[in-house]
Amino acid sequence: MELLDGLAWLGVLTFAVSGALVAVERRFDLIGALVLAAVTAIGGGSIRDVIVGALPPASFTNEPLLWAVAATAVATFYLHRRLRLESGWLYALDTLGLAIFAALGAERGLSFGLGLWGSVFAGAVSGVGGGVLRDVLSGQVPGIFYRAGDFYASAAAVGALVTFALYGVQPDLAVLAGIAVTTAVRAGSRMLKLQLPVPRD
Repeated sequence: MELLDGLAWLGVLTFAVSGALVAVERRFDLIGALVLAAVTAIGGGSIRDVIVGALPPASFTNEPLLWAVAATAVATFYLHRRLRLESGWLYALDTLGLAIFAALGAERGLSFGLGLWGSVFAGAVSGVGGGVLRDVLSGQVPGIFYRAGDFYASAAAVGALVTFALYGVQPDLAVLAGIAVTTAVRAGSRMLKLQLPVPRD
């Protein structure tokens, strides 16, 4: 549980930075940055908990985590000139956050008795849900609907599937394997400039 808790914190704070940077890019004020950071950080996990029936969502009752998200948002808001939304290291952190939430989402689904499809869906939603909410609130079409140049939701689904497949062998190993696979699929698809099929003109 210590491993899973540590990974959850890392994923949440990584996404909090991402949400706050989008707010800065869209010229939102400090409250806007706090809202986008929080939605991005805990939105996906909250949707996942609603799906599996864990109410209230775990993030809403974790006061230290919520304070950490707020502090991260404020720090990012005031230090944004040293950060860039498209920087390589931030892409890596976003990928890691996606991978962590996808694997933990699948693990959460399994712990609540979901089967293959339910667990994979819980993992994928956990990984991308916060970003979808962030995009909607910032007036953008969610990136998962038109993303080109790398895999995102599909990478999360593959990682969640690996977590499901290995969970019966060893739960912690399954989570770590899911994280590794999601990371590899997204990074590999970017290197190869892959994209899912789109309609032809």
